[in-house]
Amino acid sequence: MLDLELLKTFVCVVDEGSFTRAAERVHRTQSTVSQQVRKLEKTVGHTLLLRDRTGQNIALNPQGEMLIQYARRLLAISSEALDVLASDCDLEILRVGVPEDFDSRRMASLLAGFNLACPQARLETISGMSIELKQKLTAGEIDIALVKREPNSGPSWASWPERLVWVRGVEHSFAQGVLPLALFPQGCIYRQRAIRLLDVAQRPWRVAFGSHSLTGIQAAVAAGLAVSVLPISAVLPEHTLCTDLPELPPTELALISRDGALTGLQRALVEFLRQALGEQRLGPNTSPEPTRT
Repeated sequence: MLDLELLKTFVCVVDEGSFTRAAERVHRTQSTVSQQVRKLEKTVGHTLLLRDRTGQNIALNPQGEMLIQYARRLLAISSEALDVLASDCDLEILRVGVPEDFDSRRMASLLAGFNLACPQARLETISGMSIELKQKLTAGEIDIALVKREPNSGPSWASWPERLVWVRGVEHSFAQGVLPLALFPQGCIYRQRAIRLLDVAQRPWRVAFGSHSLTGIQAAVAAGLAVSVLPISAVLPEHTLCTDLPELPPTELALISRDGALTGLQRALVEFLRQALGEQRLGPNTSPEPTRT
């Protein structure tokens, strides 16, 4: 195994082109530097340097040319590892839950903005259905989550109403027969809304497409495979609204956290998301405590 300390001395000798100058640079005697180079040569089984008669000026032989490249890379990796470990000691991990059906590109952009503003935070993002994220909060597996839910159904740091609409592909119509649906999995509030309203209206339906992914549902609708329920913000140019289906009551996007006081960085993330997602600012004398409903 190569000794990094010997490699460091070897690189220093090569860079200085002299044992004497290398010894001065590392604050060691010339004999110590020479001994370290000889020890490295013994380890690799090759002479690495060409020395002149005085022993003061050196050059690399073919084996030395090969080793110097690896030596520089190994020393750089070692330095990088130490820097990362040292910086990690000052980082605070923030575990954030994001709904599976939330716009991933939009969320990634938001979190990247927070990382720029607070580089001392290390974000770990977990996606899942809202019901799963609530369970992870309760279990302490995440600290903060955005969830889709019924309006005013619990405490939150911030909440935003979501207008829901029925959508179909621009060039596709499903006026007659059994209505094909593109739905998120069981537990999704959009799915519950769609099925309940159609059942009440006695409109026959079937699941034609299922996906955890918002982009998957959007694509299925655009391709004419099915009709779906989406928040108005997720409607694409390839979609058109269905006006002949039951009106959908709004849902709510809520920013919630696990029980207990938030750290300074967790509060910073909450406030960042409040602003970025369009929450109205609180009054100047109101602290950002969870709203209780």
